[in-house]
Amino acid sequence: MTQNGVRPDEIDTSRPHPARIYDYLLGGKDNYEVDQRAGDELAAAAPEVRIGVRANRAFLRRAVRHVVGSGVRQILDIGTGLPTSPNVHETAQELAPDVHVAYVDNDPIVNAHAGALLSDSGASSVVLADLRDPRAVLDHPDVRRVIDFDEPVALLLVAVVHFLTDADKPGQIIATLRDALPAGSFLVLSHATGDFADRSAAQDVYSKASATLNLRSRDEIAGFFDGFELVDPGLAQAPFWRPDTPPPAGSAEIGFYGGVARKTT
Repeated sequence: MTQNGVRPDEIDTSRPHPARIYDYLLGGKDNYEVDQRAGDELAAAAPEVRIGVRANRAFLRRAVRHVVGSGVRQILDIGTGLPTSPNVHETAQELAPDVHVAYVDNDPIVNAHAGALLSDSGASSVVLADLRDPRAVLDHPDVRRVIDFDEPVALLLVAVVHFLTDADKPGQIIATLRDALPAGSFLVLSHATGDFADRSAAQDVYSKASATLNLRSRDEIAGFFDGFELVDPGLAQAPFWRPDTPPPAGSAEIGFYGGVARKTT
């Protein structure tokens, strides 16, 4: 028996998965004991991690509001994670009910939960695919069903690129996605960093998960925006990218950069 095209035996509960760890740290319920243990280890190694994931989530919402406010009506969210509310389409459709969203993740449990949430939404789709194969993402029929690549698209790569190793060639992956987007499109990207504190203990936790954590410097992350023009304030720590409330205490140590950039040609 399948759920949204996913067999129960495809869901690996023996190893923590980044999407489920993230859900646990956000206070969600779509996770397993193995993910909870990993989340607790992370919080012990980096006490600000719970503040950090919430700051990253708040950055995502502000960035979505920005791109929708700029006129974009299509969003391709790769590495979506579990659809913790308020999720991307809820945030976007608060401003423009006609926004279409394609969610993409490589975790079957994300696919199952997101598919159940969006089962009645013709303006959204949920795709089981991997960022490491960007061409397969772009060509997937359920992406093409809701995304018209002749019109501007907001590409969301939020807290996902740091799970790509250098051997995965993340710059080339992002370039492939960028080249499929027309002028007027946006890239929204956030990425973990060790610029503000030693994060080796956090990396050790992810070494036991289904994807490793690959921290990068500000300059390395800025390189992922090649071919786009960053909007003000540029690449910033997530809590300080156009905050609409006072940043939480401890924000100076939060190890996430975030940026939004526009493709002009």
